[in-house]
Amino acid sequence: MIARHIRAYFAPVNRTTGAPTIFDAARDGRFALDAPPVPWVDLGWCRGFRRKSGDGAKSGIAALRTGAPAIASMQVRTETETSIEIEFTSWGKLPMALACGSQQMNLLAATGNAAPVGSGGAAATPLTLLSGSTATSLIVGPATSGFAVGDLAVVDVDYTGQTGFVGSGVSGAWVNAGEVSDVNYIRRISLNVARIATIANGALQLETPLLAGVPAAGMKLSRAVGLVDREGGSFFQEWSGLFVMQGEQGDRVIYHYPRLQTMQGAAESTETLTAPLERIRLAGAFRALPVVDPNDGEKVLCFRSYLPA
Repeated sequence: MIARHIRAYFAPVNRTTGAPTIFDAARDGRFALDAPPVPWVDLGWCRGFRRKSGDGAKSGIAALRTGAPAIASMQVRTETETSIEIEFTSWGKLPMALACGSQQMNLLAATGNAAPVGSGGAAATPLTLLSGSTATSLIVGPATSGFAVGDLAVVDVDYTGQTGFVGSGVSGAWVNAGEVSDVNYIRRISLNVARIATIANGALQLETPLLAGVPAAGMKLSRAVGLVDREGGSFFQEWSGLFVMQGEQGDRVIYHYPRLQTMQGAAESTETLTAPLERIRLAGAFRALPVVDPNDGEKVLCFRSYLPA
């Protein structure tokens, strides 16, 4: 097979129920690369895709020896582990969330007298969305004057004492009782984020749909000036991953990882262009976690599918 780069797609895992997003290559394997099936999100062409089975020192497969002298009579699997590494060629909310290893936060626009905080000071009062808002159009009336094309719009509920996984559409953090008091905290960690494409007639039109879909009752809008992640923290991102190698002759290889958790902190890779210019890419490393295949009850980490030309 001859291929150029690999195309990466990710989808949410329901952290409360543990249910991943399952991809059926028999049904959807020939999808158009620019239009993945819902709810998969396209992260574009990536580089440096590497798969590794075992922990590096062990293969996970051993011989079962019997008799004297001992002779290998069969093989057994002693452990099952696999990990992947990949470099994302673009920066943005989702690539940073995937690669950072912990909470990926929004730099909410702060109030004028907010004390400095590494992850953003006290945020400005959020806006209540007006009726008619959709996943791609946020209606706020005259308040559009506070936004500009290119701003990041964050839409989520207030923090009112919730515990456990929080964040609409995708869980962005885990909260224990008594740890958080900021009413804007869920909007700080929310992945329900999109960039504003146009502003007209009291509405903010978004470049991409919000991950959580049509805003639910109680959701409010905050403006973000950027994104921030941190080294450390106890929260692990978890996603379903899909990686597609499109062959030049029409064949296709698909790697489907139902559950991937980040296994390193924030990291970057560099490539020298013309000195002193360098290209900086987000470097991600993920460990696969098991799911049960309902066809035979086996616990598996990855499904590799090959579709002939």
